Amino acid sequence: MMASDSSASLKTVGGSHVALDTSPIAQARCDSTAFVQLYRKYYDAIFRYCVHRLFDRHTAEDITSDVFLKAAQSIACFKGTNESQFRNWLYRIATNAVNDHLRKVNRRNDLYERYYEQTDEQSTTYDESAERDLTLLRQAMFSLRPKYQTVITLHFFENMKLIEVAEVIGCSPGTARSRLARALAKLRKRLTAAGYVP
Repeated sequence: MMASDSSASLKTVGGSHVALDTSPIAQARCDSTAFVQLYRKYYDAIFRYCVHRLFDRHTAEDITSDVFLKAAQSIACFKGTNESQFRNWLYRIATNAVNDHLRKVNRRNDLYERYYEQTDEQSTTYDESAERDLTLLRQAMFSLRPKYQTVITLHFFENMKLIEVAEVIGCSPGTARSRLARALAKLRKRLTAAGYVP
């Protein structure tokens, strides 16, 4: 007896049984309502990732909207078959969108200053050393190349395993591991040079 697949159902066509894919991904390819369900499920994670990369909620909202617009326009070409692949595909689109944004504006210090002013206005509860540490970390992160910012953010802020990071950035797990090690070494060096003491 064959195991049943929960994402497929049978339809009789010309006397033969044909398996229909009823997974959320397959449905989203031809039904905008199904895509909206995926949007609702993954919006917060993609938005949070963009905030972690940009330190600017307004820009992150715009980029997150662009990510889902691109995904909706390209879903028919998406070759994945499950939600894990779909999620990683969204992160790849988001990574490219964030990197494009950072290249276009080329004003990372402006992004940092805007974020710092916003947090300064919203909260004065940080003690001075914690605020200083946060400032040093943001400056050090923004001084890294986008590919290093990406692996650090995906692994530590988005809690992705290295195999998932590799899928998002389009490389082997070994390459992702070595890129993360280089990124952390560079981050540590910049923090030490800036006078950060753990």
